Amino acid sequence: MKIIYHCFGGSHSSVTAAAIHLGMLPTHRLPTSQELLAVPHFDKTGKNDFGIIREMGIDEYGNQVYVLGKKHLGERFNWVLQGMACLMGVEQELVVVNTMVYVNWIMMVRGFLSRRAGVPLVGRPLVCLGTRRAYFDLAALVKTVKIKVAH
Repeated sequence: MKIIYHCFGGSHSSVTAAAIHLGMLPTHRLPTSQELLAVPHFDKTGKNDFGIIREMGIDEYGNQVYVLGKKHLGERFNWVLQGMACLMGVEQELVVVNTMVYVNWIMMVRGFLSRRAGVPLVGRPLVCLGTRRAYFDLAALVKTVKIKVAH
């Protein structure tokens, strides 16, 4: 099975969910900012990474876990990926998870400060704060996904 967590930029909520899924981050407590920043791809998406499916790892069931930044493509993006999987005859092997519903205003402000205003040093503490605020919701989402894909 292939699991793709996706969000606007592909570097915060989707990466956090994938890291929780893979056991890189705890489920029983909030991670520290240092733990978040140590996760591969966390807050490291460049302008050429949008639309690129990036591997995060393999879970305990052998499922491959990926992240993706989709920009403004919205919920219909799930349909595009599922449609492609159907065309290829592998629809039962793909789970697409939109993490945008857990992106809060703090995370959005961070994106503006870093990307548009060019002030990443201010933005990075904000994204950690915002991610920590959304953390247990992301962990609950991951728990649901893992139940769905458990063999």
